[in-house]
Amino acid sequence: MSPVRERYTVAVVGAGAAGALTAVHLCETATRRRTPVDLVLVDPAPEAGRGTAYSTRDPGHRLNVPAGGMSCYPDDPGHFVRWLCRHGQPGVTAGEFATRYRYGAYLADTLAQAIVRAHGTVSVRRVATRAEHVGAGADGGVTVTLADGTRVGADAAVLATGPAAPTAAWAPAELRTAERFIAMPWAGGALEGPLGDDSDVLLVGSGLTSVDLALTLERPGRTVHTVSRNGLLPQPHTLTPAGPLPAPEGLHDDAPYERLRRIVYRHVARAVRLHGDWRPALDSLRPHTARLWSRLTTEERAEFLRRDGALWNTHRHRMAPATGESILRARTARRLALHAGTVTGAAVRADGSLDVALSGGRGLRVGWVIDCTGPGPVQADPLWGSLFEAGAAVPGPLGMGVATLDGRLLDEQGTARLPLFTLGAPRRGELWETTAIPEIRVQAAALAQELLAPLAPRPRTTRRPLDGHGLALSTHAEAAAAYRTGLDRILKVRAGAEDSLTRAVRLDPGFALGHAALALLGHECGAAVDVPRALAEAQRCARERACERERSFVEVVTRRVHGDDGDAALVRHLEHHPADALALAVAVPTIAFSGVDDLDDDYALRLVERTSAAYDGHWFHTSLLAFLRQEQGRLHEAGELAHRALAVEPASGHAVHALAHVHYESGAHRAGRDWLERWVAGRGRGAVHRAHFSWHIALHELALDDPAAVRRRWFTQLAPGRVTGVRALVDSGSLLWRARLSDSWHGDLPAADVLDAVQAEVLERPATAFTALHCAITLTAAGDLAALRRLRDHAAAADEVQREVIAPLCDAFAALVEERFREAARGLDALLPVLRRVGGSAAQREVVEETLLYALTADGRCDAAARLLDARLERTQAPRDRRMRAGLPA
Repeated sequence: MSPVRERYTVAVVGAGAAGALTAVHLCETATRRRTPVDLVLVDPAPEAGRGTAYSTRDPGHRLNVPAGGMSCYPDDPGHFVRWLCRHGQPGVTAGEFATRYRYGAYLADTLAQAIVRAHGTVSVRRVATRAEHVGAGADGGVTVTLADGTRVGADAAVLATGPAAPTAAWAPAELRTAERFIAMPWAGGALEGPLGDDSDVLLVGSGLTSVDLALTLERPGRTVHTVSRNGLLPQPHTLTPAGPLPAPEGLHDDAPYERLRRIVYRHVARAVRLHGDWRPALDSLRPHTARLWSRLTTEERAEFLRRDGALWNTHRHRMAPATGESILRARTARRLALHAGTVTGAAVRADGSLDVALSGGRGLRVGWVIDCTGPGPVQADPLWGSLFEAGAAVPGPLGMGVATLDGRLLDEQGTARLPLFTLGAPRRGELWETTAIPEIRVQAAALAQELLAPLAPRPRTTRRPLDGHGLALSTHAEAAAAYRTGLDRILKVRAGAEDSLTRAVRLDPGFALGHAALALLGHECGAAVDVPRALAEAQRCARERACERERSFVEVVTRRVHGDDGDAALVRHLEHHPADALALAVAVPTIAFSGVDDLDDDYALRLVERTSAAYDGHWFHTSLLAFLRQEQGRLHEAGELAHRALAVEPASGHAVHALAHVHYESGAHRAGRDWLERWVAGRGRGAVHRAHFSWHIALHELALDDPAAVRRRWFTQLAPGRVTGVRALVDSGSLLWRARLSDSWHGDLPAADVLDAVQAEVLERPATAFTALHCAITLTAAGDLAALRRLRDHAAAADEVQREVIAPLCDAFAALVEERFREAARGLDALLPVLRRVGGSAAQREVVEETLLYALTADGRCDAAARLLDARLERTQAPRDRRMRAGLPA
């Protein structure tokens, strides 16, 4: 009897790649929606995720898609690469080809993590046996009968059974019954015989299965033969892809097959002319293949398979470059031989070896024959047989896979008789291209949406909780409280915001704003957040459950992370939602975020002034205004505003930051040092950017020409270990360089220690121009010319500000390292007028002016250096600048 189901139940039959991906997306979608689901995963394999494809332990068996295309998530393509980086391969790139076994581990781990995160919403039960029958169940559901006779009732079932088993129908009867004929090469122990001797082997079929087996079996003294109708092996990927190519025009027209064929062939020829490579042309067709296939008639599809199917497969499904090199070496050494034709006969010799006859009168004597022809045309195991027998499923077009519509099984009348779904290889007739992970993951995500659509939550009728500024939040009260705490800490520049926001999304995984805020902290503040993952979660949640303001904010964060006109999106958002304090904090460059990049220096000020009515004198808004007034040079007014904000909220980091600048810019170095020292020791103990306030104290000490105090502060408050990540660059690295420039640091400069405290990804590919500026400063302090040039190359291909400011800045710093001082000074001087575009404060950007001063002095241009020092002394009478001015010739 089928057990009584109290909650919505989904049975997933098969726990290979397709089943694991389906389970992952079901768990995560249900968790985001807070939809209770019982998930039953039916598969006899000991570990989910591997299936046949990813169980091989042979290190020569590699994926045939680069790691950057193998993520479980269509909207987070870097997920697999990041997993590899966290699991023993920190230097791996998106273009590398991982081993198949490693990918199986990734699938299993991703599923396990999804199950853990879904605990309390989704219950997952593994049933370690085979499903042999599926039929109608109670209340419109299905019943899955297992090999041991147990029945599993479900509201819907997903048949993730993978490709159909090979039939060996091509093999003569004498061969099919021979002991040395291996029909299922991936079955456990199937290859023990050929691995145990050195006799020649015949592989029937020359696709990717044949390639993997050739790598496993080839050895000196043995010839591995392959035979297929066309005698073609898969083409290899290139080590350095030629780059993307737009799809050809005409694909959107209702063109007949012959016209489409000509368009594609001309497109390939054009790719060869432009790039010297046909691969970009085929890759550009990938998003359109399923649509083009669906437009063809049955006769046109058959014509395509007859004329172009083999050529398409060998060029579309490629080998990893390393695999291609190994195959080429084997062929060159004549240990791998290709034959075009078919097997026409076979005879078993007395010693068990085989005489195999090939078309054209050729013959081979081999010790083993292995079926590598790939999947059969139609699913033929007992489970599918029960569906065919009952008429609930029928073969797909041209006998490929099964008949489906958007993954749902169809009967002979083209209707879905049962709530049965499938994905991957069984959908070949519907989609043609459906066996690779990039396609299967999209199908899995769509299936999760489809299966849970009937359970979509009803519109909220209760009042939504609010943030601290009266804006509604699309979450429940407990998650909203955690979010408010995180937002409050961000606005005060206090530690713990990341923890509070993480708690908010744990309490409500479907809370778009919480995920977006975490992505923002990781992207702009160096918080320990998996930014692509958090951003993808925010986008998914925004589509499913968010108000217009929250969707707008997710869009802002998305654009800022991707460098896609994020500032304009942020400005538009604030025009419609001026009370969004987090957005305002992001827009105004003070201490936490890089701000809006605008050529108009007063833009941020006008933004704060326009939003004043929404805050009615709130201490946060007053703090921002104080900071911007000091940027204007209205230091007295800025100081008053800062004190007013601090009287209401003594922990306001923005107000403290504004006051620190007021002291520095007004030359009140002793008073500023002493006041800030007291605050850091008291209210500032919980400041998230405490190191930055220590940096401000150190700036006063530099200006006071007290090198001993600067060294003490660096080692006690700013040395690596006390400060890490981006903060180490912005504060520790820049302070070291400024100390060296002003002759306030003698002996070895520990800049390399600062670089060691920063992630390689940040140094090589900084996300913002502000971070890139400080990467360049610290790399210059360390004299790392090679890394400076790599940073320059990254900046030249990044966003507009990095291209136009950071790239030439790296060139100028490189000239300084190489002691080409005149060239360095020329470059630095040209950049001073546009340096504000990188964000940050004037005190932070001042390091470039100080570097220019150093370059001028080193080049012997003392008059120019004197003019620059005189200008600085007009702004503020710093003892250090007076000492440096006095040291120049009259």
